[in-house]
Amino acid sequence: MREVEKTGRTVEEAVEAALEELGITRDKAEIEVLDEGARGFLGLLKTREARVRVTWRPSKGEFAADFIRQVGDFLEIPLKVVWQEKDGIINVDIDGEGLGILIGRRGQTLAALQYLTNAASRRIAGDGSRVVLDVQGYKNKRGESLERLAARAAERAIRYGREVSLDPMPATDRRIVHMALKDNPRVKTHSRGEEPYRKVVVAPVK
Repeated sequence: MREVEKTGRTVEEAVEAALEELGITRDKAEIEVLDEGARGFLGLLKTREARVRVTWRPSKGEFAADFIRQVGDFLEIPLKVVWQEKDGIINVDIDGEGLGILIGRRGQTLAALQYLTNAASRRIAGDGSRVVLDVQGYKNKRGESLERLAARAAERAIRYGREVSLDPMPATDRRIVHMALKDNPRVKTHSRGEEPYRKVVVAPVK
């Protein structure tokens, strides 16, 4: 929830100022008139401005998108953020210029940002919906890259008849590798090590 109090010459002027600061439209706002104000008599008495309190109670998706925009503002990076919810997943797509800083090495910064967004958005809705972030289609590209890496590892494991260990990677990446090879009858996979050095091992089936 976010709320602001604003004053203006009229109630309408105060409301418009509050909506602009919150960045929302009237249909998403709860408006409370704190003081309707008063006009001075023949210019002899001082005018009292109107004062309102406007509250925004966003959905989980709206909150997540707003949270990401605020991160962009803090980093002084203009972000275009769109979201949609399907089957309990809130997919948030982020676009803009110079967004490598939001991705980080092998997506580690993006994973951390996704964790923080989910933690913050639980205050808005305690339901089971989960927020998934992506930056300029990075996750699709990363997924395709990991699938190719998994295929090459499987080829080496079969050719040389020994285990092939991949570099340490986060759990989301390890899952992609496991899923990529789960239907290959000639290899099996498992994870080894402790976080953050846990890695996937591809072994030939003997």
